[in-house]
Amino acid sequence: MESSSSYGVEKLQERCYKEWMGLQTKHIDDLKEALMCQQNKDHKLEDLVGKIVNDFKTYAGKRSELSHRCCANYFAPSWNSPIENSMLWMGGCRPSSFIRLIYALCGSQAETQLSQYLHKIDENFDVNHGGSMSDLTATQLGKINELHMKVIKKEDKITKTSANFQEDVADMPIADVVHGDAAVDDALDKHEEGMAVLLAEADKLRFETLRKIVEVVTPVQAAEFLLAGKRLQLSLHERGRVRAHVCGGVGDGAGKSDRTT
Repeated sequence: MESSSSYGVEKLQERCYKEWMGLQTKHIDDLKEALMCQQNKDHKLEDLVGKIVNDFKTYAGKRSELSHRCCANYFAPSWNSPIENSMLWMGGCRPSSFIRLIYALCGSQAETQLSQYLHKIDENFDVNHGGSMSDLTATQLGKINELHMKVIKKEDKITKTSANFQEDVADMPIADVVHGDAAVDDALDKHEEGMAVLLAEADKLRFETLRKIVEVVTPVQAAEFLLAGKRLQLSLHERGRVRAHVCGGVGDGAGKSDRTT
């Protein structure tokens, strides 16, 4: 009965994830359209960015609720490919990776603009074309760097707490484990409860990092950042499924035909 109940919770968690991935696709379309029509419409971009950030907050809330019913599924989801699971930190991406993405966008956009300028690819090209990531000011970069340092410290704290939970389980007497003592189940229940709390903390840190980034950058920059992040997530998901299929069905749950793009 317990196994059947756990399976039912896992299917709810998978459905929640697939709904989120479907929403990611819609977000990409909305962001692309908004960026193409951005002239003198910063307020519309700002509204869209705010909605997307709130959508993530809602998704994190659903994850938290479901994790208290069965947390372990989020640390090696059957709906992910093995390569995706190998990159997980506390059931998702590292919040600090959001900021690394900003640095990457700054570099790639600056290089593209310089190339276009030097080769005169577009005579009407305007270097300051609306505040892209390559136009981040020194003040903005300073705030982002400060946020980066704070986020890394919080990540390390969560990681350390997770390691302590694992050590607590490892410290259980061998005799108890061998004989299936009730104390083992109690210890594992306590471990999963603790990990559910950490998952919620990690999701909160992801949301807070996202929210603070959006506060620092312009609406155009926020839209470009969100668009790049969502494209990256969907691309990794799709590539992971293809790799799992090539490896002969490893991660079969992630390799099934459940395309979200």
